[in-house]
Amino acid sequence: MTEANTSPAGEELVDPLPALERAVAERPDDAKALVALANHYWLIGAGPEAVGDLASRAIASDPENRAGWHLWALAESNPRERVARWQQVSSRFPEDQLAKANLADNAASLAGAEHDYQAVDLAIDTYEELLATAEHPDQRSALEKAIKTLKGWNF
Repeated sequence: MTEANTSPAGEELVDPLPALERAVAERPDDAKALVALANHYWLIGAGPEAVGDLASRAIASDPENRAGWHLWALAESNPRERVARWQQVSSRFPEDQLAKANLADNAASLAGAEHDYQAVDLAIDTYEELLATAEHPDQRSALEKAIKTLKGWNF
């Protein structure tokens, strides 16, 4: 047995991919199985097409499965379209702080890459929403710094 097949504690590691693929084959409309396989594909670098297809199927099967929506947004390779997807996820799940953080981060990235002031405004507005509910000092500080930086951008 090689080190790659054992954990630091010496336990044998089993590749979950065959079991995940089998679960989806046996239950093609099971959103949890679809999301688990999509997440594994994402982690092993299987590509956005495979991940996006599985995430879309999960959403169709269970529109309330936030993990499916997150993977669907992550799988979009076009930055502008990815921002639009995160906007959809954030609108659908208004209490989802992770979706808002992804929206703000992707909008800021788009703004920098394309010198897009609307994307800057979207990033600032979204970071400010997050700041309004942030409770941890480190989180508040990071959000305040991001907002200050973005407000200082001139293209």
